[in-house]
Amino acid sequence: MTDLRQDTRDSFAEIFGRDADGVWSAPGRVNLIGEHTDYNNGFVLPLAINRRTVAALGLRDDRTVRVGSSFADELVEIDLADLGPEVLSGWSAYPLGVAWALGEFGADLDAVPGFDVLIDSNVPVGAGLSSSAAIESAVAVALNEVWQLGLDRQTLAKVGQRAENVAVGAPTGIMDQSASLLGERDSVVFLDCRTLDAQVVPLGLEAAGLEMLIIDTGVEHSHATGGYADRRASCEAGAAALGVESLRDVSVADLDRARELLDDVTFRRVRHVVTEDQRVLDTVRTLREHGPAAIGELLDASHRSMRDDFEISVPELDLAVETAQANGAIGARMTGGGFGGSAIALVPSDAMSRVLVALDGAFAEHGFGQPDLFTVSASEGAKREN
Repeated sequence: MTDLRQDTRDSFAEIFGRDADGVWSAPGRVNLIGEHTDYNNGFVLPLAINRRTVAALGLRDDRTVRVGSSFADELVEIDLADLGPEVLSGWSAYPLGVAWALGEFGADLDAVPGFDVLIDSNVPVGAGLSSSAAIESAVAVALNEVWQLGLDRQTLAKVGQRAENVAVGAPTGIMDQSASLLGERDSVVFLDCRTLDAQVVPLGLEAAGLEMLIIDTGVEHSHATGGYADRRASCEAGAAALGVESLRDVSVADLDRARELLDDVTFRRVRHVVTEDQRVLDTVRTLREHGPAAIGELLDASHRSMRDDFEISVPELDLAVETAQANGAIGARMTGGGFGGSAIALVPSDAMSRVLVALDGAFAEHGFGQPDLFTVSASEGAKREN
């Protein structure tokens, strides 16, 4: 991480011909449990991870914004007066979308100066670890400071979500930005997506002799394309048919009535969200009362629900989960929006080598590309680095 910070600062000076005013960073996230519940006003339980995006930023004395990154050759340049969703595209829509969205939350874009920003990251892209929210959150905390906006973390999460929904065009909820901005070490963020109330809940993996393994399948996904939007539309249709504002207002006890009112596909989409909300609440209670070693079955049940009811898994994710479970993981599930990306597994430290070998062997046997396997720990949220 130290090298990433310094490398980004050095590259900023090389590209822009001056020193940055500061370096800010924000983490990617893993969702422990609570998938596709966020945009249904439900509950989620993500954690910030120790993979981060770094933004070196310096104010200008004019109205120009220039954005560069380590993962794109071109430097994107635009005047603040021209910022708007209709002119943003590609990777630069994430940081530029944040600048635009800050104007939607009180920043006077006619009065603030332009800036240069350079972005680098060790959060894997397309792996379901929210590399996009890490970019948005790093840029949001940087601009909040240098533009002296005084916005709180919950508002900055809304800014990031607005950028992703409107500037990027991905209909995501607020979970990813909240995790990136509110995370704390060795803890998960229990977020009520309706009220945005957040509680930090101790995770305690090390004390329990557990590690969190990320199994990046290498199957890329994109929230801006059809499958994610289709699932969201099904949820909205289910809520409307049930006469509620959102699926947050449907309980497990209401599912029998829902089955009678809804077609099979819509019912199964609804059932996933409703039972997943309950699993989040059960996981929080179990962590507080019994610790992380007791949440395995909840993780397993979450994956089955996403595979069978929400139908967002892929064969590589199912294989990752089943192989981890069969070789010592106490629980495993796909994480993220689905259709690719990563699975997570809670693995006893003394079983980790067996799980890693088994995963490599299983993917080779099925003719899949080798997964990227690495452990993560719960990290602190977005911050100024130097």
